[in-house]
Amino acid sequence: MSSAPVEEPSQAPEGPEPVLLSAPRDGLPPLTDTPEALARNAAALAAGTGPVAVDAERASGYRYGQDAYLVQLRRAGVGTLLVDPVALPDLSALREALGDAEWVLHAASQDLPCLAAVGLAPGGKLFDTELGARVAGYERVGLAAVVERLLGMTLAKEHSAVDWSTRPLPEPWLVYAALDVEVLLELRDALAADLARQGKLEWARQEFAAVRNAPAPAPRTDPWRRVSGLHAVRGRRALAAVRELWLARDELARRRDVAPGRVLPDRAVVAAAQAMPTTPGALAALPVFSGPANRRQADRWLSALDRARALPESQLPAPAPPGDGPPPPRAWKDKDPAAAERLARARAAVAAVAEAHAVPVENLLSPDLLRRLCWSPPSPAGPREVSDALAAAGARPWQRELVGDALADALSG
Repeated sequence: MSSAPVEEPSQAPEGPEPVLLSAPRDGLPPLTDTPEALARNAAALAAGTGPVAVDAERASGYRYGQDAYLVQLRRAGVGTLLVDPVALPDLSALREALGDAEWVLHAASQDLPCLAAVGLAPGGKLFDTELGARVAGYERVGLAAVVERLLGMTLAKEHSAVDWSTRPLPEPWLVYAALDVEVLLELRDALAADLARQGKLEWARQEFAAVRNAPAPAPRTDPWRRVSGLHAVRGRRALAAVRELWLARDELARRRDVAPGRVLPDRAVVAAAQAMPTTPGALAALPVFSGPANRRQADRWLSALDRARALPESQLPAPAPPGDGPPPPRAWKDKDPAAAERLARARAAVAAVAEAHAVPVENLLSPDLLRRLCWSPPSPAGPREVSDALAAAGARPWQRELVGDALADALSG
């Protein structure tokens, strides 16, 4: 089922230095923050033509959630719109105005959830310039890098990590936000042309559709296990301390609408769980708890540790919860040597196909899907059976076409 290798990705243009985009070509648009302005701009979007560039700014690392604090749109015949979802929490009027227009975003999976929360969702096709750049085989896929490669322009990124919940928003930030959609439509066209030249445009379209149609992720089981540095915590009692500290931190962060890491860093959670202090002085002796903010919350953190100490053995968390997939690959050689050999062959086969078609391995086939297939392969493991198994696991047609034969050979040994 594997097809012939496609053309190589286009090289980044050489020549003059890229042009710095420092100001919107039509000037900085006013911030849309009243119902009257929203109605006017919805009518303008409805009268516009072609795809619409969409972006959102969040306050990651500052606020508790991943809400949108600014929405940017640009469409032919309309220009750029900057919309304040804090003042206007329901933007469904814009969604209705856009109808089935194609949406163009960069790294769409990051923005779609926060846009949906304010009533914005694509009614038609999606074009993801970051994902398209990956399929095209570009080494650098950030927005500024792709713009520079295909359009010979460069974007300043000095405001990429600011607190977008700030009000009023400073004008330089608004300029930065407007520039994020300034050339997104032109970038879409240039990238589509390169994908078509390489014979990959249909592959990219299938990937875009998968992002657009992906269901909302299920709530995480034991989200406290995502604490950075958890691997250094030894013993079930210490794990219980991590859990209780995480829950106490999460409750306070949610109530304050502050990023949890600003309430108490992960390294502080781990340090307290390892030391298990019993007094305010012992807690304050830990370097990460020496600041005034954490000293004021000492009772909260000590209470969490006391709860962990008081838990009966039966209620202590397990070192690692059972997963729904195969064991870690490092354990395969002991648990199932034949599966370990299948995985080695399959990884090599997928890597060879990825190199031949200039596609990142992880975009050609998800590592988790490959592991599951190798741990529990179909029987027999012929090309049709392998393709059916890949389809059942969510692999797109282009992926199945490229790797089906190679995986069937690898699984058959």
